[in-house]
Amino acid sequence: MSLRVAVQMDPIQGINIAGDSTFAIMLGAQARGHELYEYQAPDLTWEGGRLYAMARPVTVRREPGNHFTAEEPILLDLGRDIDVVWMRQDPPFDLGYITATHLLERIQGETFVVNDPAAVRNAPEKVWVLDFARFMPPTMVTRSLGAARHFLAKHGEMVVKPLHGNGGKAIFKIGPDGANLSALIEVFNDAWREPHMIQAFLPEVAQGDKRIVFVDGEVVGAINRLPGQGEIRSNLAVGGSAEKTELTTAEEEICAAIGPELKARGLLFVGIDVIGGKWLTEINVTSPTGIVAIDQFNGSDTPARIWDAIEAKLARG
Repeated sequence: MSLRVAVQMDPIQGINIAGDSTFAIMLGAQARGHELYEYQAPDLTWEGGRLYAMARPVTVRREPGNHFTAEEPILLDLGRDIDVVWMRQDPPFDLGYITATHLLERIQGETFVVNDPAAVRNAPEKVWVLDFARFMPPTMVTRSLGAARHFLAKHGEMVVKPLHGNGGKAIFKIGPDGANLSALIEVFNDAWREPHMIQAFLPEVAQGDKRIVFVDGEVVGAINRLPGQGEIRSNLAVGGSAEKTELTTAEEEICAAIGPELKARGLLFVGIDVIGGKWLTEINVTSPTGIVAIDQFNGSDTPARIWDAIEAKLARG
């Protein structure tokens, strides 16, 4: 089965191919003989009941500095000319991102969109996770300085982060004395209109923050991400390092609760974050990462698992 695959992504020339999950998925598609096109979210156009994108046919290869060849952009009808659309641009999960989900939702009867755009829109990573609050550390979502002070008094130390941030950006630890808390909430309130996420600080983060990856509701692998020197953030994008890992009993319980929900919602490729072997902090549905490191440690082929799942769904119609 040869498929025509359009990838809505960040600029391909700027990606780090050594660890980029989108690039690994594209390599996996190409190895199966699928045709690849790439475009960015601003390239979407709706007209006369049809959704189009100015997209470039691309060939990819694992050669640093020479990792792709692109042809001139062509106008594609994403409903008629394409079999699979990947929504893989990074957040922020802003109105531009939300609008793209609304547009892509209009072609779902014709083209398979990964992840399901309506499900992505309805499952912001730090909001939908609240459905699984029984697995989470103490958490507050607020813009209120008074509420934040009350939370700090109760828990001693805490972290503050943007509700729709990504990649470990703008995560701050506040100590028991609350120094700079009022200034930080002021800055956050000026920068973002939505509330912010506050969580009790987990000292266990020094031992790592585990990324667990699902394909069609099934766990396919995990890595433990360790913070860099002097950091509380373990995201690989901000200097964290990865190590091989296994799931704890508590993590298996979390995965058993989340997996069926992912499958039911059409969230085919998802990553969750767990600290200390038991504390769920995020469910990443927009542009999850980590599969390159997982495959390096485990000798697995997660892109193949992803494409097996997609091809099986298309075969069933």
